[in-house]
Amino acid sequence: METTRQDKVSRLLQKELGELFMLFARHRQGVLVTVTEVRVTADLSLARVFLSIFPTNRQTELMQLVQANSKNFRFELGNRVRHQLRIVPELEFRLDESMDKLEHIDELLKQ
Repeated sequence: METTRQDKVSRLLQKELGELFMLFARHRQGVLVTVTEVRVTADLSLARVFLSIFPTNRQTELMQLVQANSKNFRFELGNRVRHQLRIVPELEFRLDESMDKLEHIDELLKQ
């Protein structure tokens, strides 16, 4: 169960990272990157960021690019939230596969 502080920090990070990824995807034609969820640890030192990437055939390529630029994302995030947070958490990016699972279940139900 998350505390109120964790919930507020998660929402703040999700909003700011969403804007950063909107700018990131703008430079890549035909790609949509969405921050679906951010989970922050109790000590606020680590944030797990779940990303949904469309089209699915470019997911691995873009996740590798995001992983390679994670320090830059953290720096930009720090510039945006420096007045709200004392310490910017480390970012751990993960692929959100909930939409893929939903599509798979939907296909199974149609059969």
